[in-house]
Amino acid sequence: MSTNVQSSAERATDTQVVLLGTSGGPRWWSDRAGIATAVVVGESFYLFDCGSGVGRQLRAAGLDIDRLRGVFITHMHSDHVVDLAGLGIFGMFGLEDHTGPVIPVVGPGDRGAVVPASPRATADPGVLYPQDPTPGIAGYWDYSMRANATDLNDRYRDSLRPSPDALFEPREITLPTDLGFHPDHNPVPAMDPVVVYSDELVTVTAILVQHPPVAPAYAFRIDTPDGSVTISGDTAPCENLVRLARGTDVLLHEVIDEEWIAERYGDAGTPEAQTMIDHHLNAHTGIPDTGRIATEAGVGTLVLHHFVPGNRPRDRWETACRFFDGTVVVGDDLMEIPVRAAASRPVPEGQLV
Repeated sequence: MSTNVQSSAERATDTQVVLLGTSGGPRWWSDRAGIATAVVVGESFYLFDCGSGVGRQLRAAGLDIDRLRGVFITHMHSDHVVDLAGLGIFGMFGLEDHTGPVIPVVGPGDRGAVVPASPRATADPGVLYPQDPTPGIAGYWDYSMRANATDLNDRYRDSLRPSPDALFEPREITLPTDLGFHPDHNPVPAMDPVVVYSDELVTVTAILVQHPPVAPAYAFRIDTPDGSVTISGDTAPCENLVRLARGTDVLLHEVIDEEWIAERYGDAGTPEAQTMIDHHLNAHTGIPDTGRIATEAGVGTLVLHHFVPGNRPRDRWETACRFFDGTVVVGDDLMEIPVRAAASRPVPEGQLV
């Protein structure tokens, strides 16, 4: 069986998933760019998360920003949004001749309550920026643009470039009012996926996932004429994700190496180290569980990305094929996965590419 991966030179004209960056965590890993994924449908593409280096990775993938139809943010952790401001600001140049509709930037709303202090804290550390401590995607966009007002006014007034606010529009995801969502007490209620974007090429649905203490945190599903793609976002094993991914052709799932957690923090014995162990175990998905989730959801191809840490040996991630009978892809930056090929099933047992 041929692999489900193509280089840029071999790109087909149908729907492709392009792994722009595959590392997770607020660190600069040596081998992988920050988390970002493009779903390319014909001449258009849709961007999911804006990790470190996303602009350069778009260029390396041959994706011109004037082909961008929408931006989707899974949650407000810095490794998923850090280069969103750059996308908006540099877009004044890449989109200077843009005549299409405004590009939506879809993501979480305000958390609504400050994250509780860690139970391992010896004293309450207080709150940073108490005037507005938990902005969602609209606040993040507004503050980012305001912080760059000197530059933006220069480009806008002197260089006659378009305003970022004329090119991009933040849109916060609205949850059903009867869902009972609460960021602390009920962050992942059982729910049906909600449509957050639709055009003639794709329909994007979202569902809450489990990434404590961040809430809301979302996974996205993209249905295209060639098949479907589900992107887990950051999450622990979660029934909502299984519901969203049911029968999807390609599941991109985050993954953490449990052995690394023990190696990195197990002997430290400090409250800070114990807090990191708590977070990693409660908010992410270990290697075996990625395969189990893919099996339960009945997906075609499991693609691992958002690697934590981003510099582990490849053979550690390859062990996921022991836990899933379908095709497992260990993602790399700039890897391309054709959705139509992934939708052609069945596949050999435990196929690893």
